Formats: sequence, structure tokens, C-alpha cells
Amino acid sequence: MVETDTVTIRRLGARGDGIAEDGTPVSGALPGERVAITRAGSRGDLVAVEEPSLDRVAPFCPYFGRCGGCAAQHLAPGPYAAWKRGLVAQALSQAGIDIEPEPLVLAHGAGRRRITLHVRAPQGRAEAGLMEARSHALVAIDRCPITVPALAPAPEIARALSAPLGHGRKALDVAVTATGSGLDVDIRGHGPAPDGVRAALVRLAGEHDLARLSLHGDTLVERRPVRLTSGEADLLPPPGGFLQATEAGERALTAEVLAAMDRRTRRVADLFAGCGPFTLALARAHEVHAVEGEAAALAGLDRAVRATAGLRRVTHERRDLFRRPLLAHELNAFDAVVFDPPRAGAQAQAKQLAESKVPRVVGVACDAGTFARDAATLVAGGYRLERVTPVDQFAHSAHVELVGVFGRETVRRRR
Repeated sequence: MVETDTVTIRRLGARGDGIAEDGTPVSGALPGERVAITRAGSRGDLVAVEEPSLDRVAPFCPYFGRCGGCAAQHLAPGPYAAWKRGLVAQALSQAGIDIEPEPLVLAHGAGRRRITLHVRAPQGRAEAGLMEARSHALVAIDRCPITVPALAPAPEIARALSAPLGHGRKALDVAVTATGSGLDVDIRGHGPAPDGVRAALVRLAGEHDLARLSLHGDTLVERRPVRLTSGEADLLPPPGGFLQATEAGERALTAEVLAAMDRRTRRVADLFAGCGPFTLALARAHEVHAVEGEAAALAGLDRAVRATAGLRRVTHERRDLFRRPLLAHELNAFDAVVFDPPRAGAQAQAKQLAESKVPRVVGVACDAGTFARDAATLVAGGYRLERVTPVDQFAHSAHVELVGVFGRETVRRRR
């Protein structure tokens, strides 16, 4: 018989686990609760909630507790918002930055517009789903309820597309994005496919009315041009390209970036520009130089700029900002710099920004820890972090997006 312990939960951890008084993390437990657990190494597995918290609510997803995608569906909205904001505050505090984040901006909107499903065949039959928390075990799903309604058929489509590729004998990742043109699907994990397999995939794309289907970013068929509305412009993302998780999140982040500019801002550098959501928005009132390392994303940005009326001058440059960041003397040509790096942050670029004389820097991040590290570099170089706004487009997860606005007390402006 497995022995159980009864512990009291003191706080909510950074991953959404309840942390017991002895430091044991327990998934699904909330602060103030007394819970029965079994111990598995350094973790505790929840057996029963003996004294529930008043902040506990019923999760809406039937897969919650097994799927690792969501961590806090069982937490009431008020405490949930405080927890998310606290993740940002804690990261900044640990980096030695004394600032209170703004209230959490809710940006789930209609739901996430992209999902990556894993396709496996554990018993010879393809299953599509998401991974368990801290595990490579697959949780097969029929639908993910935190996604937009257009993604409801995504698991069925992922399973169907795996058939020509061997019904999941190889591990496949199928990224499905809801766009204004229909579903955009990119398959990863298989490698090159022979002509017969590619033809079968193209037929399936027609049967499921996909806008575009690609294999490792290589377009197999584009039945309709893939477009997503972004403000007054259309984004033209490449196959498998990065997009903000929700449309509401993109709007919220863009609004924060635009609000950081002022009437003196003439030239802006948009670093890690992707397919251009910030570039297109900024170019309504400012000249923009967009820098991006991925050729396909930059090509989409260029096409979008050419197709959008009413923009000021936009230039672009392909450059790996991790290996070759813009140097301080290059940055000094701009009145403002926006950077939106991947989860790893922008350590090399932050060092160059810290040495520059750019009056205004705006950092957008999907990881509070790496943002805090880069923010500390800027502060050490003479910048002041004026405002930090957490944006919750990854609702119910342990991830939080944020926008930080930096300024210098005294700068030498160009004439």
C-alpha cells in the first residue's frame, strides 16, 4: 500500500505548483490548502484536497491535470492575475531592479490561434495531443478548449496527415495556425519525403480545405495566400513562422510599443522583427529599420510592407542578432529601439544597447527571467526601467509576456 502524507500548501510556485511548507511542489494544489499526497522523489503527487482554498474553481478542460499545457485553470481570476503579475515582479527583484509591474493585461481574447500537436503511434494507431507536464508521455485530445474555434479540427487533421508519413511511426510535430485564409499547417519531425508521399499530403490538404501545407517549412501546397490581419495591415507569415499566440495579445503588445513612442521619435529600429507586426504598426508614424535573422520571415515582412499603403519609409536587414548584434554606434542612428527576442533573450544585443545613446528602448519578452537579465544590463549602462506591463496571452499557463520601457535621464539628441 502506498503511504500518503498530509501537507499544508504555503504558496504558488513559478510553474503553478503548490509549494508545501516543507518545500515540496505539488501540482494542482493551492495556497492555504491541506492536501494528501504521495511522494515521488522531490515532488508530491496530489491524492486528495482535504481542506480546499476559497480560491479554488472548477477547471473547464477535461484534460486539465494530465496535459502539461495549462497550470492554473483551478485558480480564481483575482488570485490568478496576482500570481502572474508576481512572476514578473519576482524576476525583476531577483535581478536587483526595484519597480512595481503594472496590472496584468488580459489578452486571451477568442483563444490561442496556433497549436503544435504531437503525433505518436504507441500501439500502431496514430494519436494527436499534447505532452504531460514534465514528461514525454502523450495526452491524446479531441480538441483544445483554449484555442480559437477554427482550431477545433486540428487533432483530426494532424492524425490524418500522419498517415502518408507512416502513421506516426516517427515522432511528428504538427503546427496548426488559424489565419484569415484558413488553417496553415507545418509538419516537423519526418525529414524529406518522396514524391508519392508529398502528393498524398497535397490531396489531404484539399480534403481538409487547408490554406497551406508545408513540411519542415517547405511549402507543399498553398491553396490560398496566408494572411493575418494586424491593425490596418496584413501579416504574411512564412510556413511554420513565429506569431504571437493570440490576436488579442498581439494587439496589446503593439499598443504598449506604440505608447512608448513620442512626437520626437523619428527613426525606430525593430530588432527580431519577425514577419513585421511591430514594424507595420510603427511605420504609420515613424521611419523603421527592421532587423531579422530568418530569411523567410524577412521576405514576408517585405511583401507586407509593399502591399500596405500609408507607411513611412521602411528598410530591412537580415542579421543574426545573437552572433552579430547591432553595435552601439549603429544604434545611435535611432531615436528608439524595440527588441522582441525568443525565450533565450537578447543578451548580446542588450550589452550593445547599454553602451549606446538611444533615448528610448522598448523590450518585449515571453520570459520574465531573461528579460530581467537583459534589463539589468541596460540599467547598469545608464538606462532607467520606467514601466513594465505583464500581458497574459498564455492564459492558464505559467508563461507571461511583458513589455518594458527604458529611457535615459540625459541624452544627446541628433539635430
